[in-house]
Amino acid sequence: MENLHKLHIANHALESGKTLNLNLFYETFGPEMGTAPIVLVNHALTGNSTVSGKNGWWQNLIGKEKTIDTNHFTVIAFNVPGNGYDQNPENLIENYKDFTARDIAQIFWKGLQRLEVDHLFAIIGGSLGGGIAWEMAALRPNALEHLIPIASDWKATDWVIANVLVQDQILNNSDEPIHDARLHAMLLYRTPQSLTLRFNREKSENRYEIENWLFSHGHKLQNRFRLASYKLMNHLLKTVDITRNCGNFIDVASRISAQITIVSVDSDQFYLAEENRIDVSELRPFKQNISYHEIRSVHGHDAFLIEYDQLSRILNPIFSTAPASVYCKS
Repeated sequence: MENLHKLHIANHALESGKTLNLNLFYETFGPEMGTAPIVLVNHALTGNSTVSGKNGWWQNLIGKEKTIDTNHFTVIAFNVPGNGYDQNPENLIENYKDFTARDIAQIFWKGLQRLEVDHLFAIIGGSLGGGIAWEMAALRPNALEHLIPIASDWKATDWVIANVLVQDQILNNSDEPIHDARLHAMLLYRTPQSLTLRFNREKSENRYEIENWLFSHGHKLQNRFRLASYKLMNHLLKTVDITRNCGNFIDVASRISAQITIVSVDSDQFYLAEENRIDVSELRPFKQNISYHEIRSVHGHDAFLIEYDQLSRILNPIFSTAPASVYCKS
C-alpha cells in the first residue's frame, strides 16, 4: 500500500444531514494526470484501490497492454472511506447506517475536483462499484464519456436488500461476525453448478472441500476487515438508488449523456441479468447510446472476476478508440 495517496475532505454533508471530515485514499496507474484520458475504477465490497500491478485485483483487465491499457489511460481508484484498506483507525466509520452509495459518489466527485479532474473518459465498476458508478453519473450526467456498470444495477432490488439484512444480522449477532457473514455471502456470489464443478463432493481430512473453501474465505476476510468496515460496505449495497428524491429511472438515466454499456452475467443470482435487460429495453426508446452485453458463465456473480476473456472482448471496442482530446484537468 506504499502507493496510497490521501486527500482530506472537510465538512462533507451526508444525505442523512450529518457533517464529517474524512480522509479519501486513492491510487493512480499509468501516465501523469492531465496527459491522457482518465478512467475511474470503483471497487466492489471486498475490493480496494489496488486495481492493477502485482497485487491488483483487476490486474488481468488493467495494466500495460491490457484491455484498459495504462500506456494510454490514467487510471484512478479511490477507496470507499471506511473500507479499512488504509489501516487508518481515524478513517474507520462506526455509524455505518449514516451513509449511502450516493454519499460515496459525492465524495468521489469531491476527490476528483481536488485533483483538478472535471471530465472522465469512463467510470467502470463491478457489483457495488457499478452501483456507485451509476450514482456518480446521475450526479454529474455530462462529466463522463462512458458509464460501464458490470454485474450491477442502478438500484438495490428486494433480493439485494433482503440479503443485506441477513448479512447485517450475522455481523451484529455472531461470535465470529466477519467470518460467518462471508460464508453466507460466498453462496450469493457463486452458483450450485459452479461449486459442483469445482468440488464434486470431494473430501479432505474428513471434511468436504466446499467446507474448507468456505472456511478459508471466512478466515481471509476476517484478517482483511475490521467489523465496522464490513458493516459499512455491506450496508451500502442496499442504498444504491439513482431515483431516490430524483424522479423515475427513465428521467434520471436519460439525462446521462455518456454511452452506457451494461454488462451482466447470465448466471448471476445477486444482480439478475433479467433486471438489466428490462432496464435497457425501457430506456432505449429515450436514449440511443446504450448497449447491453452478457457474460456467459457457470460461476454466477463472481464471473466478472473470472471470465476475463469475455469481459475483455466486450470492453475492447471502448478502450481501443479513446479520443486523444479527452484529457481531464480543468
